[in-house]
Amino acid sequence: MLSSVVNTVLLYLADLGYFGIALGLMIEIIPSEIVLSYGGYMISQGTIGWPLAVVAAVIGGLFSQLFLYWFARYGGRPLILKYGKYLLITEHHLDLAERWFVKYGQGVIFGARFIPVVRHAISIPAGLAKMDQTKFSVYTILAIIPWSILFLYLGETLGTNWRSIKEVAAPYTNGILIAAVVMIVLYVVLKKRQRTT
Repeated sequence: MLSSVVNTVLLYLADLGYFGIALGLMIEIIPSEIVLSYGGYMISQGTIGWPLAVVAAVIGGLFSQLFLYWFARYGGRPLILKYGKYLLITEHHLDLAERWFVKYGQGVIFGARFIPVVRHAISIPAGLAKMDQTKFSVYTILAIIPWSILFLYLGETLGTNWRSIKEVAAPYTNGILIAAVVMIVLYVVLKKRQRTT
């Protein structure tokens, strides 16, 4: 069951409509799955519509990741280690994300968006490596769109039962996780073949 604090924040965001979805995803006070499923609930109530809800989700999700990217790119690792805890990013998360980025390359940005823990932290090694911002944004958007559509759809389908999103979404998120890992493995294999030819 959601805490009263989360409920209060969601009600506040609901009053802001599309901007509330974007803001909720941008500041990440509560997990994106909950913000998006509540957005789906608002769609079911006719408060907001599908196309702009997806646009708001993409804008909010992208800026959330760009903030981490800029933070790392212009602040460097020492700043991340000093202030990362306030962004819920530990040194372990950073080390893991850096290993993924170094091992799998820039293309991992897309697949990693679907992997717990790595999902948010992967923006940091991209920033530290000064990855091209346009390419970073494109990979991020391509991952945000299906994720947002899934949770908006589930939230709309659940309607007033949107609070049970975690249990309902589990089979989907597990499937997405497996697909993301397979995608990353295929990407790595193709990269290795390109290097050897």
